[in-house]
Amino acid sequence: MKYFIASDIHGSAYWCRKTLEAYGKIGAERLILLGDLLYHGPRNDLPREYAPKEVIDMLNPLKDKIWAVRGNCEAEVDQMVLKFPVLSDYAILVLNGHTIFATHGHLFNEEKLPPLSNGDVLLHGHTHLINAEKLEKDGVHFYHLNPGSTSIPKGGNPNSYALIDGDVFTIYDFEGNVLKSMDLSF
Repeated sequence: MKYFIASDIHGSAYWCRKTLEAYGKIGAERLILLGDLLYHGPRNDLPREYAPKEVIDMLNPLKDKIWAVRGNCEAEVDQMVLKFPVLSDYAILVLNGHTIFATHGHLFNEEKLPPLSNGDVLLHGHTHLINAEKLEKDGVHFYHLNPGSTSIPKGGNPNSYALIDGDVFTIYDFEGNVLKSMDLSF
C-alpha cells in the first residue's frame, strides 16, 4: 500500500494545492500530515499564497483520507475548523508491517526519542529538512525519516513530500524528482 506524507503546509494555498495534486496522481491509500497545517508561525516568512481558509476548504473534503498530528503551530481553534483530528502529539501507525511513530518533531525527534524498538520508524517534520537515515541510539536501531516541508523548505532543500510504498520511503520534489530514498527493511 502507498501512503503519502507531507509536513509544514503553513497555510499556503498554493503548496496545499500542489500537495493534493501530487497525492491525487499517486493514488495513495492515505494522506499523512505531520503538522503545521494552517498557521505560518512567528519564525517563518509568509509562505506563497498564505490563505489558511483556502487550505481548510481543500483539506476538509479529504477528512476520511487524512491522518494528522499536531504541529507546534496548531491550536484548539484549528480543530474547530478542520473536520479531521489534528491535536494529537503523535500517532503510532503500522503500515506495510512497519511500526511508525509519526509526530511533528518539536516534542519527539532524533535527539529526544519516543519509546522505540529495533527496526521502528521515527517519522516527523518540523525542521523543514529532508532526511532518511538509519540511526542507533542507546542500543536501539531505528529509521529517522523527514519529508521536509511542502511550503517553506530550509537548508537549500526544495519543496517536498514523501511516499511510503511497501518497504520503500522516498522523498520527492514537486517535479517528481527523487531527492532521497531508503529501504525500510533491516
